[in-house]
Amino acid sequence: MWIVGFIPQIVISLILAVWFTDLRLKIKAQGFFKAVIYLPNVIMASAFAFLFYSLFSRGGAIYDLIKVPLLESVWGSRGVVGLINFILWYGNTTILLMAAIMGVDTSLYESAQIDGATSSQTFWKITIPLIKPIMSYVLVTSLIGGLQMYDVPALLTKDMGSPNGKLKTVVMIIQANKQGDIGKASALCVIIFIVSAIIGLALMFASADHDGKKKKKKRG
Repeated sequence: MWIVGFIPQIVISLILAVWFTDLRLKIKAQGFFKAVIYLPNVIMASAFAFLFYSLFSRGGAIYDLIKVPLLESVWGSRGVVGLINFILWYGNTTILLMAAIMGVDTSLYESAQIDGATSSQTFWKITIPLIKPIMSYVLVTSLIGGLQMYDVPALLTKDMGSPNGKLKTVVMIIQANKQGDIGKASALCVIIFIVSAIIGLALMFASADHDGKKKKKKRG
């Protein structure tokens, strides 16, 4: 469910961030567009879950249109959860990536244009390497959010994780056991913390500038 929501989120956010910060386009009313893009992030996830449940469940507007019970199939319900998470968080990711791109020295882009670099070459050779720390931050926080996912699948399935328990997340299991099996719930909390820490450290190490450090050692 996290993958279904995160992949389009990072792709669309990158496209929008590059588009809005492109010096050649000079898009007007950027403040208005930023507010519109970020607006879904201020709406409660529970409100989105109730809205999509009413749309995609039997008798809902989307169900009446496509005649497919998406919430009753595994991949259909996972797709709906991924869609909700995408709508909720792509605006926040776009704003972060825009801030990262705006922090890149514009003289680098001007030099690339003078040297005849194409837009794709500028994107892959200048933009992506220089915003790697922010992209790592987005990936880490998104992964942790995926591990802690609860409200959207819980509300869509009424805490059952249906169909066939395929939408049941770790936090849903914790909530189900917090009254009876407290030991199991506590152990799962510790596991989430350990996994989050390992993922965070691994991504920080992977995004570190090892080539730059090697060059400094050689010079020394």
